[in-house]
Amino acid sequence: MKRVLITGATGFIGLEVSRQLSTRGIKPRLMVRRPLRGIMLKHLDVEIRQADLRSPSSLLRAMDGMDTVIHLGARAAFESYSRLFPSVVKGSANLMKAAAAVGVRQVVFGGSLMVYPEVPEGIDQATPPAPLSGYGRAKLEAEKHMQAIAETAGIRFSSLRLPHVYGAYSLLFDQVRHGKIIFPGRGSNRFAHLHVGDAARALIHAAEAALEGDWVIADEHSCVWNDFFETVKTYYPRLRTTHVPKSIAYAGTRLLDVLYPLVGQTNPYPSGAISCWNMQLPVVRGTLPQVLGIEPEYPTIHDGIPAVLDDAISFYWLPSNLDRV
Repeated sequence: MKRVLITGATGFIGLEVSRQLSTRGIKPRLMVRRPLRGIMLKHLDVEIRQADLRSPSSLLRAMDGMDTVIHLGARAAFESYSRLFPSVVKGSANLMKAAAAVGVRQVVFGGSLMVYPEVPEGIDQATPPAPLSGYGRAKLEAEKHMQAIAETAGIRFSSLRLPHVYGAYSLLFDQVRHGKIIFPGRGSNRFAHLHVGDAARALIHAAEAALEGDWVIADEHSCVWNDFFETVKTYYPRLRTTHVPKSIAYAGTRLLDVLYPLVGQTNPYPSGAISCWNMQLPVVRGTLPQVLGIEPEYPTIHDGIPAVLDDAISFYWLPSNLDRV
């Protein structure tokens, strides 16, 4: 991996991948769609290119001279399939076609645990995908389109199906900083998690190791959401967690789905998120060592959450879901 392009570089995972590469002396090229969000990249030793997944010609320019792509771009909200399709599915296909045209040799995709159905006993590498949400369907279709193009073009392709990735820049910790989390449901469902630092390390390592195939990764201990919140409260006692019944939360977000478009804006809390947050999606232990041969720096939320709170002290962050630019 000599010349690497990162899409979605101003998202919180993409920013961490960019930071890690930059600190290692690798000057990555970062693809940015919204110019004003590129300001947050100025402190990194990087090259920035304006491009959009919906514009094939801009992708050709962004990827010219690259040998590796870490693809994290596209909409990341739990919205309807129709709204996600242009960037997640079609945009990812556009990206892979451009990669083939300019001679890229390796593409690593930031996939999602949402491609799986509920598996209370724990998802492993043999679990067949069967998405229950529009977001999961879009991510799985993107994988399939990219894989098909990669096989034809001779590109090595891998998808790391990420769980809930948390960090100082994430939407969830934006709520933490404001001292209140509103969770749509009881919070008693088990879910897999991964600190953003480990997610970035995994994506980079997959690119360096020329990994191929679709792989699920997570930390060493899937937990229920209430345990996640209680761990945050251990270090940040001012946090208050409010549980809204699932049915009421769904009705309220459905109303927002209707109202936000009337004022020309996207609902940052779409109704599709309600069912996603309430799914049972634990992951078996040992995925990072088994898939990538690396140990997590933050094996559980008890290691990762205090580190995130430390990182969150020194800045104000606006999650991309809430950015109106």
